[in-house]
Amino acid sequence: MIERVGFVGLGAMGEAMARSLRKAGFGVTASVHRRRAALERLRPDGITEAADPAQLARDCDAIVICVPDAPDVEAVLFAPRGVATGARRGLLVIDMSTISPVASRRFGERLGELGVEFIDAPVSGGPARARDGTLTIMVGGSAASFARAEPVLRAMGRPHHLGPVGMGETVKLVNQIIIANVMIANVEGLVFAQRAGADLGTVREVLASATASNYLLAEWLPKTWLAGSFQGGFALDLLRKDLAAALDAARATNLPMPATGLAYQLYTTRSAEGDGALDYSAIAKAYEWNGDTAAASDGRQESGRQ
Repeated sequence: MIERVGFVGLGAMGEAMARSLRKAGFGVTASVHRRRAALERLRPDGITEAADPAQLARDCDAIVICVPDAPDVEAVLFAPRGVATGARRGLLVIDMSTISPVASRRFGERLGELGVEFIDAPVSGGPARARDGTLTIMVGGSAASFARAEPVLRAMGRPHHLGPVGMGETVKLVNQIIIANVMIANVEGLVFAQRAGADLGTVREVLASATASNYLLAEWLPKTWLAGSFQGGFALDLLRKDLAAALDAARATNLPMPATGLAYQLYTTRSAEGDGALDYSAIAKAYEWNGDTAAASDGRQESGRQ
């Protein structure tokens, strides 16, 4: 039975996830990954600090990792003061980062040699659902490891066991492939309508009952691009990183993904223009040119108020 949970990666998602674990009654100890401000905010909730991931491995029953990319996960696990240094047989590592399934399988094999169980459990839902404890959690690992991890995962959202190690990351990347391409399709279609003189509020209302209806069009864009802001949301550079992981995994199976390759290049262009920290709906900037930016912005804000 898991009672003590270690946590590494108190970012926009991780801070809320750690708080959810504490609310569920788990003892939570965190190790600072990059910045300690979040840990200081969590202290009043009863979350304590460990010097490093090695100490977490010695003191905890399970360790949750939620960091940006595969090199970060590898450092948490295998750096000189990483999890592997202090690991005991039977320790459970739950990696909730979004990385390549190729990397996840490699990490699982290395930890398995030490008698450490490993599952990959990336999430979908964003910071709001992390705060609510309602994340969608995609899990890869053995049935036994999933059963051990399930109470921990349910404290943060709804877990779905999808198969062996790497399958959680695979399904999460499916989600990222789809949202990246759907966002581009939404923006391209709406700019097409706007250039023709259509009112975007009316266009969205009609599309809500048409076959083009989708979550990003209904819920996401009204809070970002159509509201005249790219702040908050999901950083373009994080999505770009996820697309790179998807393309890496596709190459390993000789699967061509031309649409995703193009999407990656389009988001990379926006990142090169300095938009990497903005919400990924900033891809709309690729369509706002030839002096139309101000007019398009005014039109978006009018639509956002409808």
